[in-house]
Amino acid sequence: MQPLKIESTINTPVVDFDPGKGYLLIEGRSIPENPGHFYELIFEWLDAYYSNPKDETTVEIKLEYVNSGSSKYILEFLRYVSKYHKEGKKSTVHWYFEEEDESIEELGEHYGSLVDVPFFFHVIAEDEDE
Repeated sequence: MQPLKIESTINTPVVDFDPGKGYLLIEGRSIPENPGHFYELIFEWLDAYYSNPKDETTVEIKLEYVNSGSSKYILEFLRYVSKYHKEGKKSTVHWYFEEEDESIEELGEHYGSLVDVPFFFHVIAEDEDE
């Protein structure tokens, strides 16, 4: 199976899904004009990946901004991961947020409460030298 790599833009996050390592990363801003179009490719890839996944899949989500249109698709992404996890395809989600970013922290907490997959939170500390 081929990796899924989508470069980030001003409006879309980087997507770096490596099936050989069982590592799925979404990072950046998610404010595409048509989030359904952007995320549909991701959902198709997930279905194919989880037909024969690694023994354990690690999902890392590092978002700096999410608009309301993208929010429902990110939840849908997490529901895909949760569905496969419940089917015995071991997965974990790691949600990253900046120390002062309460909105992204709370969004992660909300998502974590809605899905049935191990969900871990990580604070990205601001660099003290800046």
